[in-house]
Amino acid sequence: MEKCRIIAYVITLLSLLCSSAADDPYRFITWNVTYGDIWPLGIKQQGILINGQFPGPQIEAVTNDNLIINVHNSLPEPFLISWNGLLQRRNSWEDGVYGTNCPIPPGSNFTYILQVKDQIGSYFYFPSLAFHKAAGGFGGIRILSRPLIPVPFDPPAGDFTLLVGDWYKANHTDLKSTLDNGQMLPFPDGLLINGRGQYGNTFTVDQGKTYRFRISNVGLMNCVNVRFQGHKMLLVEVEGSHTLQNTYSALDVCLGQSYSVLVTADQPPSDYYIVTSTRFTNPVLTMTAILHYSNSAGRPIDPPPGGPTIEIDWSLNQARSIRWNLTASGPRPNPQGSYHYGLINTSRTIRLANSAGSINGKQRYAVNSVSFNSADTPLKLADYYKIGGVFSLGSIPDNPTFGGMYLQTSVMAANFRDYVEIIFENYEDVVQSWHIDGYAFWVVGMDGGPWRSASRNGYNLRDAVSRCTVQVYPKSWTAIYMPLDNVGMWNIRSENWERQYLGQQFYLRVYSPANSWRDEYPIPKNALLCGRASGRKTRPL
Repeated sequence: MEKCRIIAYVITLLSLLCSSAADDPYRFITWNVTYGDIWPLGIKQQGILINGQFPGPQIEAVTNDNLIINVHNSLPEPFLISWNGLLQRRNSWEDGVYGTNCPIPPGSNFTYILQVKDQIGSYFYFPSLAFHKAAGGFGGIRILSRPLIPVPFDPPAGDFTLLVGDWYKANHTDLKSTLDNGQMLPFPDGLLINGRGQYGNTFTVDQGKTYRFRISNVGLMNCVNVRFQGHKMLLVEVEGSHTLQNTYSALDVCLGQSYSVLVTADQPPSDYYIVTSTRFTNPVLTMTAILHYSNSAGRPIDPPPGGPTIEIDWSLNQARSIRWNLTASGPRPNPQGSYHYGLINTSRTIRLANSAGSINGKQRYAVNSVSFNSADTPLKLADYYKIGGVFSLGSIPDNPTFGGMYLQTSVMAANFRDYVEIIFENYEDVVQSWHIDGYAFWVVGMDGGPWRSASRNGYNLRDAVSRCTVQVYPKSWTAIYMPLDNVGMWNIRSENWERQYLGQQFYLRVYSPANSWRDEYPIPKNALLCGRASGRKTRPL
């Protein structure tokens, strides 16, 4: 009966919203989120399981699919899931971060209604509250092209997901307490590949065939490097963009980033190491899995292949080599290069500088000196119901102040259909990784030293890759172009989860005065209400 009610509600809602064409299919998914014992590094921990799995189930979709995901929270505390890289067109109501959504209470459920509108590629989901990400609850998202849309490579013999990232042996509650007490986290204890430690994963391939590996860094603190012993990687896709098909023997994947590579089993039949190791760290953490030929004649040959460690220029040059494939079709049949992003004048420049420091004797991180302080009500709800005193537009400046850090519920105002230039400026000695919800952007430039107006002379205005997460190297800058074509309240955050938790994030409120369903969907009928929005009405069907 409950499932019938959900189906009836979803079909009615989506038909009213006209959110999808009649031939866009629905995929109904039910998840139960629980705690369970896991031993990823040989030590018993309290992990977050989805349907009993760690990592959680993979989401399989095709462009324009409607995903109806009913999440039952069986944890003893509130819970939210967010969708790294899904654009949520006109629909920040479903973004799954605290600035847009009330948490799912313990023992309750919430049905996310998503459409992967005009998207392809490799992404992941993760829990966004209370440092839950350090306990699991993450999984891969795979969006395939529609059958009639050409893909710029032959269908692979298999499609694998690699969820890599650093990990702590301590329970997430202990890590959260450390941060709440104003202290920094220690160095991670190890790396995981698909939730497992050393030699915990085996990927079986047939000699002579080519396989797709979708690699996402779901870790907390560090970039990683990935390599396949004796094999090359052909890069074909980055966060929904088909790329120029460059070949790499080692690939850097920073926090929150996703890449697709093709690996051909063209070596003598044997087993080979798949290696991931931390970048820009001392010591260097390493973890291995096995690439197993189905006709293998033996074990991998030791030692596992080494990779880059602290070399920044090596990584910078590789990042610059990742370019858009201008002739390939994306989610639509028109070539990716048909949108000439470099010929459009930007209407606004936003410069964002990260910083670290102390506020009231506790460790904090900031953007343009503002350390984000969560409100008692989700910002999207406060905006919709016009609840005063929750946040103020313009509470974060467009440019670095280089002044003292302070706490604020920081929201930047922006206008629908503006075309903005954003420069991420990193004056610290550690690599930064930035993500913007609800958007993909063109990475037009990155370099060492301070950004200047003259830096624009070196921008790539032809074939910069479009993605949703980008790294900024130490004492360096990265510039992006972004059309503000998605109305809503959108989180801009550090993908370093300590820094995000302690304030290195803010919200971008993209506003359209039209107040039209053409620009933004109305509040969902099933929206959870909390804080100062409690007791209000959503809307009738």
